[in-house]
Amino acid sequence: MSRNPVAARPWLWMLPLGAVLLLVFVYPLVEIVRLSFTDATLVAGEPYSYTAAPYRSVVAGQDFADILRITFLFVVFSVVFQLLLGFAIALLVDTAKRRGLRGALVTRTVVLTAWAIPGVVIGVIWSLLYQEGSAGILNYLGGLVGLSGDTAFLSDPDAALISVTVANIWRGTALSMILMYAGLQTVPRDLLEAARIDGAGPVQSFRAVTFPVLLPLIAIDLVTITVETFNTFDMVLALTGGGPGTATQVLALGVYDQMFNQLNLGRGAAMSVVLLLINVVMIGFYFRYTARREARV
Repeated sequence: MSRNPVAARPWLWMLPLGAVLLLVFVYPLVEIVRLSFTDATLVAGEPYSYTAAPYRSVVAGQDFADILRITFLFVVFSVVFQLLLGFAIALLVDTAKRRGLRGALVTRTVVLTAWAIPGVVIGVIWSLLYQEGSAGILNYLGGLVGLSGDTAFLSDPDAALISVTVANIWRGTALSMILMYAGLQTVPRDLLEAARIDGAGPVQSFRAVTFPVLLPLIAIDLVTITVETFNTFDMVLALTGGGPGTATQVLALGVYDQMFNQLNLGRGAAMSVVLLLINVVMIGFYFRYTARREARV
């Protein structure tokens, strides 16, 4: 009886998937790294040569330093508030569910809507909210309560970065809420009850019982939303396009600008490699944390 060659060699099942990964992931990655060491442009017919000039330009360029500063502020404030708000909403929903209050399911659904909406649509929605003058929704509501009705949300450089960050916090809080809510469902209720009987208050119960259980999920959430925020592109493009000037030009948008507006393919590829390295470092920290935690266990 002849044996099935696929059953005898399980790796044959992986060949189609491996071919797809090589085509859509490995090849573009290698090509980007290769182009980052060239002076290539998108000008038709222009020859290019291999050089380290793109990386020297990135390191020495004041524009890239400004992009990193803007990206750092955008990422730090987005991640901190996404974590805090996501946990707060998850805790409220979990408490409402345990007490049998109505509206917990509706609240979860409303929060998840922000996560399901595409980034471009979110950018358009918030651009309507931030519209300047009395026609803007936020300016109109501000005027009703006695605040200034002509706030320049998107035309003032400082206000524009804050406005984009707020929109991104609203967008990303949902993911943190999902992870934190899932983690709260795994907290042993008997341990919480035992802590309450022993006289522990809410803060002591959280520190002794809830936080240790949530810690692995907090690490996953931290890495996930940090990487996602570093790679934010579509929402910022639709909301401000990186403006006014370059006040909201985060790193991913800077790569797009270099390649398709400045037509500088080599420098844009070098900036994308920097973005890739940041993502790799973040993921590396997570795997190192996971390995240490498993070693202790």
